[in-house]
Amino acid sequence: MASLFTKIIHGELPGHFVWKDDVAVAFLTIQPIRPGHLLVIPRLEVDHWDDLPEDIACHLMAISKRITKGLKDAFPCQRVGLIIAGLEVPHTHVHLLPVDELGDFDFSRARNADAEELAVGAEKIRKALIQLGHDEANI
Repeated sequence: MASLFTKIIHGELPGHFVWKDDVAVAFLTIQPIRPGHLLVIPRLEVDHWDDLPEDIACHLMAISKRITKGLKDAFPCQRVGLIIAGLEVPHTHVHLLPVDELGDFDFSRARNADAEELAVGAEKIRKALIQLGHDEANI
């Protein structure tokens, strides 16, 4: 059975995407810890990140690095944190979130975001990525 993320990737469920390519996608999470919190996900449905083929694992990190530049511009912060928790959905995903202090990594702070808030946040990140020179086809 397809994971929740696979259903979002295939358009069966809504998603606020900031990146799409043949290997991975990135979209804002519906339960952000802070505004701008997003997920980078391989199209290949693999539960544990350490079971990913090496090239896909490397691609996720490369995309995460690119998106981080836009995320910093769209949501000013001291750092962009990266977490691979893997407990919520059995499909590898990298959390990227703007952080200013260690408490910003606290998943108990996550809350449900409304669709309008997510749409506005995704648009800010896409615009920042375009300004940084990323091909609009990937966004």
